[in-house]
Amino acid sequence: GGRLSRGRCCFWSSRYLGAMRTSFYALAGVAALAAAPDAALAFSPSLLASPLTPSSRLVAASPSMLHARTSRPSTGLLGARAAASLPAETLSALGGDSSDVMLSGLNGLALSGIEYPTKKEVYAAIPEHCFKRDTIKSLMYAAISTAMTLACFAAGTQIPMKWAFAPVWALYAYVTGTVATGCWVVAHECGHGAFSDNKTIQDLVGYVLHTALLVPYFSWQRSHAVHHSKTNHLTEGETHVPYTMESGKKTLAKREFMRKIMGKTLGNFVYGFTRVISHLVFGWPAYLLAGVTGGPVRGLTNHFIPVKPFSTGEKNTELFPGQWKKKVWMSDVGILAMVGALAAAAVKFGVWRTLAVYAGPLTITNCWLVLYTWLQHTDTDVPHFESDNWNFIKGAFMSIDRPYGPIFNFLHHGIGSTHVVHHIDCTIPHYNAWEATDAVKAAFPKHYLYDPTPITKATWRVANKCVAVQKKGNQWVFKNDE
Repeated sequence: GGRLSRGRCCFWSSRYLGAMRTSFYALAGVAALAAAPDAALAFSPSLLASPLTPSSRLVAASPSMLHARTSRPSTGLLGARAAASLPAETLSALGGDSSDVMLSGLNGLALSGIEYPTKKEVYAAIPEHCFKRDTIKSLMYAAISTAMTLACFAAGTQIPMKWAFAPVWALYAYVTGTVATGCWVVAHECGHGAFSDNKTIQDLVGYVLHTALLVPYFSWQRSHAVHHSKTNHLTEGETHVPYTMESGKKTLAKREFMRKIMGKTLGNFVYGFTRVISHLVFGWPAYLLAGVTGGPVRGLTNHFIPVKPFSTGEKNTELFPGQWKKKVWMSDVGILAMVGALAAAAVKFGVWRTLAVYAGPLTITNCWLVLYTWLQHTDTDVPHFESDNWNFIKGAFMSIDRPYGPIFNFLHHGIGSTHVVHHIDCTIPHYNAWEATDAVKAAFPKHYLYDPTPITKATWRVANKCVAVQKKGNQWVFKNDE
């Protein structure tokens, strides 16, 4: 009997350990993609093929198509040797001085100073059916993202709360947060009116999904609409508005101090690392609570309190004017309910388990959304403009599409690889954005921005080199002092 009992124990222990090893390796594989999202390109899109995945998305995300989008060679710091290769109109747009401008994989395309098409001309180039919303299809995508997220959360409830399982908890947080970002993107589409022609269904889905991720739905709907309306406007933009050399004196001094005490190489590394962490981990709550990177004209803002001191009180500059204040309070009701639900879970299951199951993945989701918005609107040779040299279409074309690969594009509905079209018309549903992107790329190859730089490398470049802008001709460009 003892031998039989020990045999059973060994049998179940072996099965348990085997299952844990399998889960660990699977999670590790997905985690590896976090370190290098571009590695996802090595996966065949056929792995994702299913009745739930439109073939048009798989074609658009196929390696051959993505290879076609990486034809621009990349360059480094633009010095005297490279300056001569720039087109005359680009040098002219930079005021003839390109000595301290660094090129990204865009090769200075956004700096060219060429004429931009009208909004009507751009819309005419996009097939009409791309603008149509399909409620059933949108609900299907919402259901897919929600089901996958809930499955991940359910798995998290089974992980033991022991230090030995810390690596598993870390992988769980990454995988679940990455999957949950799909829910975030669906809610984001609801806020744009890209989900359904039925406003009630649209706002209900968006409100529930965003509230579940502690995002004040209507508050963010408003601030994000402002962001779209003033993309890459130096003073009136909303989110990721850069410092000028004057307003950025403190952060520039901090970088200089690090260089002085650690040496230039190590100082730059530490400064870049702290920027990556501060942006990805703390950037989203800092924006919601204090309007960090929100632009100078609106001052201190808060997505939960739409009145002074978090409002200018002036119609033309306050972030939540008129009836939007009421909608902010409506958003707060949902957030308070969610906080209450989390508090109840903490009482029943324990604070640490609640934090491990919910807060870990939420942090990863927040990192993803900041990464997307940061990289889609920032790079060393993507300029910002003042009012006299800015218009809506010009700002929209300053958005950058990047190679996130078929896995992340599937999970996140292509938000990072179809971002230019998303800014041209944010009501285009994500499942039509691939076709619309190809149409825009074909019609306006000199305006469409696609940077083939691997995501990790692009993030490091942006964190290190995109600190403050200086005026070059009639545009504002990030100054590189190396």
